[in-house]
Amino acid sequence: MCVGVPLRLTAVDGILGRAQDGDQTEIVDLSLVPDARPGDWVLGFLGTARAVLTEDEALKIRDALAGLSSLMQGGQLGSAFADLEARPPTLPPHLQAALDAGRTKG
Repeated sequence: MCVGVPLRLTAVDGILGRAQDGDQTEIVDLSLVPDARPGDWVLGFLGTARAVLTEDEALKIRDALAGLSSLMQGGQLGSAFADLEARPPTLPPHLQAALDAGRTKG
């Protein structure tokens, strides 16, 4: 399984960017996010930036990943998903529309 990791761009040179993940530096392909600039947060998958994130989105993802890592090592989840616990679950718009139309099966 591939997990996207928020990275902060520190430099851009054409379609390549240098990005920080904590104390590690990575080179990422920026072909899919041509408007990304130094200082932006991007969601990186296997050396490729797939989306530009807001700082709030990036920090929530980092908190969630840190919580999952802690849980996998026998620790506590902590407040890693506090933003999800504060609201009821929701369906993606296309599934909510199907449910509202009375469709309950594929």
